[in-house]
Amino acid sequence: MNAANADVLVAGAGIGGLTAALSLHAAGIGVRVIEPVQVLRPVGVGINLLPHAVRELTELGLGEQLAATGVATAQMVHYDRHGNRIWGEPRGHALGYHWPQYSIHRGALQMILLDAVRERLGERAVVTGTSFVRCAETEGQLLRVILRDMARGREHAVRVRALIGADGLYSTVRARLHPGEGPPLWNGIRMWRGVAEWDPVLGGRTVAIAGSNAHAKLVVYPISGEAERRGRALLNWVAEVRFPVEHGAISGAADWNRTGRLSDVLPYFAGWRIGDLDVPALLAATRRILEYPMVDREPLPRWGRGPVTLLGDAAHPMYPVGSNGGSQAVLDARVLARSLAVNDPDRVAGLRAYEEVRREATAALVLANRRMPADRLLQVVAERAPEGFDRVEDVLTPEELAELDAAYRWTTGTDVAELNGRGSWGWGRAPQGAPPGSPLRPLPGRSAHPDLRMRCDRFSIRSTSARGCRHTFRGCSTGRAGQPFRNASNWSSHQLGTHAPDRHRKTASKVTSGASPSSIVMRTRMSGCSLGLVIDSRQGGKCTKSSERFQ
Repeated sequence: MNAANADVLVAGAGIGGLTAALSLHAAGIGVRVIEPVQVLRPVGVGINLLPHAVRELTELGLGEQLAATGVATAQMVHYDRHGNRIWGEPRGHALGYHWPQYSIHRGALQMILLDAVRERLGERAVVTGTSFVRCAETEGQLLRVILRDMARGREHAVRVRALIGADGLYSTVRARLHPGEGPPLWNGIRMWRGVAEWDPVLGGRTVAIAGSNAHAKLVVYPISGEAERRGRALLNWVAEVRFPVEHGAISGAADWNRTGRLSDVLPYFAGWRIGDLDVPALLAATRRILEYPMVDREPLPRWGRGPVTLLGDAAHPMYPVGSNGGSQAVLDARVLARSLAVNDPDRVAGLRAYEEVRREATAALVLANRRMPADRLLQVVAERAPEGFDRVEDVLTPEELAELDAAYRWTTGTDVAELNGRGSWGWGRAPQGAPPGSPLRPLPGRSAHPDLRMRCDRFSIRSTSARGCRHTFRGCSTGRAGQPFRNASNWSSHQLGTHAPDRHRKTASKVTSGASPSSIVMRTRMSGCSLGLVIDSRQGGKCTKSSERFQ
């Protein structure tokens, strides 16, 4: 099947690409997805969906499928190689989030998304057996894109208003935008992964992490709601072993489907036991083991140009340290759809607005994951108590234990209060009377964010931070600085105009709902500080409250 002309063309039918298709459709934007694989099947192993991604997928109407398919994670616990508990914390609802964290099979999640796309957009919305080749010339507001029919080996052209590269670690779109970048960068850690049906262990809903990747580390968690309902557990495991190689280019491809050998990984975990889990027995019971290196890429100074950009692993591949790769792809997709809707019909402006929100945020996560702050402390435990311990307080100081909490905030990129308090990135509304979690229906043209229903003719606010940095904010209905709010029906996730004469330049901004229907909260992040302003529309847009929080 040839891909016909579309408003937005997404290259890649993975988690990010399919979520983008659903989100663009909900925003009333035409979209088509291409995928080189002829038949999409539920391949891969397990991943974790963090609450910020579950929230967005739930608002796309997928909450029930996620709950039925995955396992709502109750806690994450670190152990040493002897099974002694080092640290743990609740996850999802138990930590205070309004949304759960799910452990789920990557292939099962992809099928949930694929089924939803085909149901809502039609069977022809995802064109398999078709790959991106290159971008050709621009014809007015249309970009001519060359695609290849993989079965016939023939090339054909389509015309689109925007192209999104969601084609993974070895993105062809990224290679065209950034030629000569080279292969992914390896940190010396090799990973073996697998799934095996087992008896429930460690309470049944625990993400268990044992050891340290300074030498050998194991991560185990259940990923199947169906197995849980049968009284069993489908355990996903990841074994990490470090080799004496510095961070640099890896020889050969990082093939996610490369078969590994039990004999290569088992010796590193001989004798390991975590509570009621016999680690060597679990590894030996796995029918197919996958092996690949832990890689990432350097953050890009820009993602795209013109009507082309990147999304997910194509934009920001990161180490699986914060369980955040798939979750960040979901956020990319949602912000992309909102940015294009806000800036409609200017697709180029929409893509640049999307990049402004997402590029620096994801770059920070790539670098935080590369530092592996939690693993540094786990290695400290191994060095101080190589034969185990009775009380972790005899091994780590209270300050060091507190660092573990901070380490996961760094590598997940969100916190409970921030997520629960802000509005959704979604662009659309559920039909009147629909139950929570119902699919969002497309909105015709621009419309109000469901949380922003106030009116304010115009505002201009000046504020000087504690660091002496002066900021000027003006209302903006289209994402461009300096334009006034004229009608609440045009409100959206605004970009705020910022004037900073010193080194504290604006890096990202957003508008979220306030505590009452007559106020809004604006927050803008600058290097080193986060400034919050509360605007009371009953005072004609006057800033009646203000607060500043420095980080």
